[in-house]
Amino acid sequence: MKIKYNIISALLISFLALSCGKKEASEETEVKAKTEQAEEAHEEAPQTIATLTEEQMKAVGISLGKIEMKDLASLVKANGVLSVPNNRKATVTSLYGGVIKTLNVQIGDYVRKGQVIASINNPEYIQLQEQYLTVNSRIAFAEQEYKRQRELFDNDAGAKKNLQSSDSELKGLRTQRSSLQRQLQLMGISPGKVSNGNLRSGLVITSPISGTVSGINAQIGSYVDVSSPVLDIIDNSSIHLDLQVFEKDLPKMKVGQTVQFKLTNNPETLYNATVFSIGSSFENESKTISVHANVTGNKVGLIDGMNVTGMVSLGNSSTAAVPNEAIVEADGKFYVFVQTSKKPEEHAEEKKEGEQEEATKETGAHTKDQGKTLNFEKIEIVKGSSDLGYTAITTVTKIAPDTNIVVKGAFFVNAKLSNAGGHED
Repeated sequence: MKIKYNIISALLISFLALSCGKKEASEETEVKAKTEQAEEAHEEAPQTIATLTEEQMKAVGISLGKIEMKDLASLVKANGVLSVPNNRKATVTSLYGGVIKTLNVQIGDYVRKGQVIASINNPEYIQLQEQYLTVNSRIAFAEQEYKRQRELFDNDAGAKKNLQSSDSELKGLRTQRSSLQRQLQLMGISPGKVSNGNLRSGLVITSPISGTVSGINAQIGSYVDVSSPVLDIIDNSSIHLDLQVFEKDLPKMKVGQTVQFKLTNNPETLYNATVFSIGSSFENESKTISVHANVTGNKVGLIDGMNVTGMVSLGNSSTAAVPNEAIVEADGKFYVFVQTSKKPEEHAEEKKEGEQEEATKETGAHTKDQGKTLNFEKIEIVKGSSDLGYTAITTVTKIAPDTNIVVKGAFFVNAKLSNAGGHED
């Protein structure tokens, strides 16, 4: 009987020991699983703050700016061309044929109205001056003859026919003199200065308008006449914008509306203009109407004939917008980088204490060598319409108006952040 009780006791003790062992193993497994889940969650937590030095930003061309207010909500987009009015263009020719003796300008030179730009020679100019002097002499004689015939007629000593003949001769010579005087003036010669000892064989060509020399069609020694253009002058200060607006948008156009436009060959720079005239007929078969706008402000680099893309503002409504380069995409969402005083996430638990101190020293020395560091936080935004290099945005998290954001080079900041998330040095 005693032996039986001993066996039962041993079995109970073994059962209890086995149960405790299973319980301890289960608890250990549960703790380990929770630790792994925490570590996995910690590792999968996305990085949102990137740190860059001023040297790094300068190396990759990162620029900072602020969120701007742009008229992107109520706009009409139209293509067009830059144009200079015809009354501000000039093709310079000579009224009389001759050989170019001097050429005083080059392409790109600015000339003033009335400035001498070339001179020409021709012996025929001397003949015209000679005719003028001869007519003057004949007029002096004809005046004396007319006076003599008038006295004879008044004294009944002369025939009326002779008086009429002398009067007709005098009037014809005076008409001829007036014609020669006008021709000399057109040639740039003062009739009062023409004399036997001062006959000119050369003429000067002057600029009819102020502007820039856009083309030269002659050279020294070449022969030119009224049908041969010497050079072209254009006044780009009077340049304006001709936009081709479709029929459906015509009711929205009004004089005084503001226009922003960019050149096809230089989309980085924006220019401003103001609508001053709206066409009343279709242009060819394109079913578009010309809307004319005066260019205001900066006109540097604008040349007649350049193709442009313009945006006509239909109202005063504005929306927050950033340059297209300021936006990055990740996992189907859009973000901007905002300068912040927050520190980047640290994973101290993944390093031993001694390794962390050593890494901190190395990072501090590296940062000191590269200069001041800046932190940027990745903020989610919702994109709106895009035009003229800007995109309207709505921020998920409120951003202060004076906050700096990365407006150029956001791609590099995002790459830096991705590397940091992978714990790469």
